[in-house]
Amino acid sequence: MDETTTIVRLYAMTNGVTKARHTLSLHTVLGIGHRTPRPGLSAESVRLVELCRQRQRPLTELAGLLALPVTLVRVLVSDLIDAGVLTVPKPDRRSANSDVQLLLAVAAGIKRRHPNARAKAG
Repeated sequence: MDETTTIVRLYAMTNGVTKARHTLSLHTVLGIGHRTPRPGLSAESVRLVELCRQRQRPLTELAGLLALPVTLVRVLVSDLIDAGVLTVPKPDRRSANSDVQLLLAVAAGIKRRHPNARAKAG
């Protein structure tokens, strides 16, 4: 496939849309929304929904798993968010404490394994 064919294919996948309506960073985590997908979704959109149904995933992981450019996946995901099929889940405040606990446990493990190690500034 030559470069022109690839560009046309990517343009066709998004129905000519070149910019996502939602601001989605590379690290934006996506999950399943409250609506079921409508019939006629592209194979790529169906796959995105299937992957997010398995577990919440960041945008970059979805792009990597589909082997598609992140900009294209942003447009597809944005459409799925508008349709209520995907969502950006709100962080669970209770999990913030467990994240801190995990980081403290990792730091303690590193200190035990490397007691003489010193952090470098800058």
